[in-house]
Amino acid sequence: MTLAAAGPSREGIASNPVALAALLIALIAAATLAGAWYFQLVLDIKPCPLCLEQRYAYYLALPLAILVAFLAARGSPRQVLMAGFIILLLATLANAWLGGYHAGVEWKFWPGPADCSGPLVDFGKAGNLLEQLDKVKVVRCDEVQWRFLGLSLAGYNVLISLAMAAIALFGFVRAAKKA
Repeated sequence: MTLAAAGPSREGIASNPVALAALLIALIAAATLAGAWYFQLVLDIKPCPLCLEQRYAYYLALPLAILVAFLAARGSPRQVLMAGFIILLLATLANAWLGGYHAGVEWKFWPGPADCSGPLVDFGKAGNLLEQLDKVKVVRCDEVQWRFLGLSLAGYNVLISLAMAAIALFGFVRAAKKA
């Protein structure tokens, strides 16, 4: 076994569109999560429950895309690569739907979940527990905390998720054509 056969070269990965597609998905997922944490931890824009649920797809996509890229660079069977891209495609399309649903809640097109967009109820001052609850800031799903160019973070999640889905579809098609 030669040294070249022991592992993929830089030229091998650069000339491998399946591995590159997976690496691009991983990079986008990592950047999106970093952005979400930046908004939350640095800018103090607290996520609502729907925002947190939209992160699940990125938590799945990041390690799975890295694994698919690794397997593609190692010459894994196309069925394995295709399965990885199908999972990535389904996760990102579902996340785009969830982001669209959340954006619709923000625009008041439809009601959101009762736990984060229902009516606010004032229980009065009935003791220590309720005094503590009065101090808790509930982040509502139907109130936009930040917009840029007219889109909220949920709207940007739709666009990012659709871009990742397109890349996953490209990776799937290239993996399917792999000999």
